[in-house]
Amino acid sequence: MKFCKALFLFILLCQANGLAQTAAITGVVFDTENKPLPNVNITSGKIGVSTDENGFYLLRIIADTETTVIFSHLGHKDVVLEKLLLSTNETYEFNPILKTDAIQVAGVTVSPRGEKETSGILSVSPESIRKIPGANAGVENILKLLPGVSSNNELSTQYSVRGGNYDENLVYVNEIEVYRPFLIRSAQQEGLSFVNSNLVQDVKFSPGGFQAKYGDRLSSVLDITYKNPTDFSVQADLSFLGASASLETLSKNKKMSSVSGVRYRNNALLVNSQDTQSNFTPSFTDVQSYITYRFSKKFNLNFLGNLSVNNYENEPLNRQTNFGTIDDPMALVVFYEGRENNRYGTALGALKGNYYLNENTTLKLISSIYHTTEEEYSDVIASYELGEVDSNLGSETLGEIQNSRGIGSQFNRTRNDLDALIFNLQHKGTHKRKNTLWEWGVKYTHEDIRDRLQESEFIDSAGFSVRPPREVFINNQPEEPFEAPLVPFTGLDATNFVKTNRFSGFLQMGTQTVWNNSDVYYNLGVRAQHWTVSGTGVDKVSQTVISPRAQFAIKPDWEKDMLFRLSTGIYHQPPFYRELRDITGTIVPTVKAQKSFHFVIGNEYSFLLWERPFTLLSEVYYKNLQNVNPYTLEDVRIRYAANNNTKAYVYGAEARLQGAFVPGTESWVSIGFLKTEENRDNRGYIPRPTDQRLKLGILFQDYIPTIPNLRMYMNLVYSTGVPGGSPSDADPYLFQNRLRDYIRADLGISYIFAGKDKTFAKGHWLQPFEEFGLGFEIFNLFNNQNSITNTWVRDVDSKNEFAVPNFLTSRVLNLRLQMRL
Repeated sequence: MKFCKALFLFILLCQANGLAQTAAITGVVFDTENKPLPNVNITSGKIGVSTDENGFYLLRIIADTETTVIFSHLGHKDVVLEKLLLSTNETYEFNPILKTDAIQVAGVTVSPRGEKETSGILSVSPESIRKIPGANAGVENILKLLPGVSSNNELSTQYSVRGGNYDENLVYVNEIEVYRPFLIRSAQQEGLSFVNSNLVQDVKFSPGGFQAKYGDRLSSVLDITYKNPTDFSVQADLSFLGASASLETLSKNKKMSSVSGVRYRNNALLVNSQDTQSNFTPSFTDVQSYITYRFSKKFNLNFLGNLSVNNYENEPLNRQTNFGTIDDPMALVVFYEGRENNRYGTALGALKGNYYLNENTTLKLISSIYHTTEEEYSDVIASYELGEVDSNLGSETLGEIQNSRGIGSQFNRTRNDLDALIFNLQHKGTHKRKNTLWEWGVKYTHEDIRDRLQESEFIDSAGFSVRPPREVFINNQPEEPFEAPLVPFTGLDATNFVKTNRFSGFLQMGTQTVWNNSDVYYNLGVRAQHWTVSGTGVDKVSQTVISPRAQFAIKPDWEKDMLFRLSTGIYHQPPFYRELRDITGTIVPTVKAQKSFHFVIGNEYSFLLWERPFTLLSEVYYKNLQNVNPYTLEDVRIRYAANNNTKAYVYGAEARLQGAFVPGTESWVSIGFLKTEENRDNRGYIPRPTDQRLKLGILFQDYIPTIPNLRMYMNLVYSTGVPGGSPSDADPYLFQNRLRDYIRADLGISYIFAGKDKTFAKGHWLQPFEEFGLGFEIFNLFNNQNSITNTWVRDVDSKNEFAVPNFLTSRVLNLRLQMRL
């Protein structure tokens, strides 16, 4: 293992030579009357393309190398971009106006990272998303390598950002908000992210301090843009974990385009590497499509559709988990009876109309409907033995329990049904006047939730049933008989019919100007939301919140390429259905919106190192939270207390260095520190469940110089342990132990038989392929035993409860085939 780590660090510090990667420059060419200009020649050395009838072009150039791009058209003077320097996979948008009397652009130099993002939004390369290996490969897999993003569970696509929880993150696809199932309680039941990586064109992410145009959540925004294809294409991805295929089409008249994908996934390969042995038959399937029809140059209509079905069938058999210390090794052995049958079916349909009133004004109308039906049925009996392990190397019973310290059984029964319908109708618009961009929007949301919760847990220890630790069950047996009914140790029994109507809106203004030869940008905005909660047996309650937000950026007139950013604002999160439901399943309509004050200072420094582009991004942040709705976290299931009796804070600092560590590739190293604590009912501050502290993330790409088509992709995450939680009905102030540190590395090695830099003559079997690659992936390369939660088991003698870690997946090998026509 030490050798592997040393080898990895050696590779990271090495510099290879000579594989040419590409970047892209795209846009629309106009004439002096702002009309699209067709048949314009765009050349870069020996590479050239022409604009289509709509003036659109897409030119791929060599990345990490200074390039000159020339726009030429009969009757017009040339437009010249000199010293254009783009990073690998970067897309630079340039919309020139060709004049008849003069060269418009001469000697334009683009910084090593292209145009800087003044609003603090991070862009992620879609190609990196598709290539980087991971147990749950995709957009979220890349996000987890960022310094402020945490996820200690490779079986889940959920993530927390800068001390927030999984429910505090916004996700948009082409400006359409997307949702997740409500009842998900275990990462094993999460097979697929909503976002299909094969359909992605652009990824933007903000970990805090985002603009008013984004919705009402406390932590982050993931803004996904799906492709508008420029040609016909077919793509497929096959592996031991499943398969996916995507199709891109464009009609002959170029008025209609579509990108569609189908995915199937089975997590059995990963889950079967855990401590618990089971007959596990999961299946996760979804179909997704994004269609665009251009009625005219002024109006187009988009449709986004998604259908997904997650079936989770599990028959656990047995489990042995060894834990403790060298001096006191212990083990938990469990034998199971019964099975789990869970099903989650979701459907989303959305229409988006775009009307370009004129060159300065765009109007949009967006409607969507989301429907989910969820079932969780389980009956599982677990008989366990807790004891000391025989650690004598010469013993025949090595590794087996030698001295029992706890014997008992546990019966879990679940009958949960949920049906949810969410409807959205929204208008958005933009208007540009000189250097000022105005954006506005209004939105109506209707949520109709029908929920039936039935959960019970019976514990039998040393021959008797354990009742809940409540005053009503305190007795002085055996002196006096106790005849209270047999009740579960923990249980839920609730039926809820809840409706919520929300009205929200925003207005923001962004301006770019020059001050003392320095470029200055600022954005001021405000958003508001009014919502009403009602339902069967639920009091009707209405509330309103207002959230002002601001961003400021300055690029000084220095020789060094630097940008400074400041973001601040008030962020509210009005309660969604799960936040209204307390630990007993009862709806509390008076729950207030959680409130957070964000303050973020950032710097972006671009420079050349080894004659290659690099960028150092750094930020410090502080969040003050009020009206906090405290929660408990069991794996990835969140249960709220449905009150606002808590206040909290988060502060931290993070840095990320990204660039071409190896020529023609993009890699990064990130490090972050955060601290977050909460104070419930003024009892004092304790760490929150997401108190991650230290986080290190590395994304690295490499190749062999003499065999440039043999590629290596690696991601590595190290983070300190988070609080391990507490037993049921226990006071969290009494349980402040932490889980072990999380360390995980995933390695992928593939050979590119056909690609951008390797094509074949007509007649060769690889000639039709734009891309054809075959390789393997090793998940959890160093085979670290990471844990996500604890199982609490009682010692009969001492009455103490032991925290038995629930370990995640061990080392797993996966084969992968990728192709594109």
